[in-house]
Amino acid sequence: MEPLRAQSLALREVTEADLPIFYRQQFDKSAHEMAAFTVKDPEDRDGFTDHWTRILNNDSIVKKAIVLNGQIVGHVLCFELFGLPTIGYWIDKSFWGKGIATNALTLFLEELRTRPVYARVAHDNIASIRVLEKNGFQPIGVDRAFSEARSEEVEELILIKHT
Repeated sequence: MEPLRAQSLALREVTEADLPIFYRQQFDKSAHEMAAFTVKDPEDRDGFTDHWTRILNNDSIVKKAIVLNGQIVGHVLCFELFGLPTIGYWIDKSFWGKGIATNALTLFLEELRTRPVYARVAHDNIASIRVLEKNGFQPIGVDRAFSEARSEEVEELILIKHT
């Protein structure tokens, strides 16, 4: 793969036509375990459809598809969690380690402008923590929550971005 700087990375509004791609992107079991806070069964199409229908119909959720050279490689969202604006993202595992998450989040945050904004990430998801830190997020606490993907309670790091 050519360096990211030589490629075209963009964000656009999520459409219903993107959902089959997002559905396929979530199948990798190791990606689910790394993310930790995902659905219990990534192959549950009805559950996936219900979840994304709620997202698409909620105008308070900012939802963007991440597009690399015309191909959808993931998505990034800002939604309310515990009354706070919180970001989340998913990158197709075949695109990990290429700077896509970091750069897509940078673009998203430039458009979003909501501050402060929060993120929550499994404490052992070092790659995602690095993506967040590169985008100015700072750790402010820890929590524990049940992970459907891991079938156990997992410690999560809470981060904030002020500017």
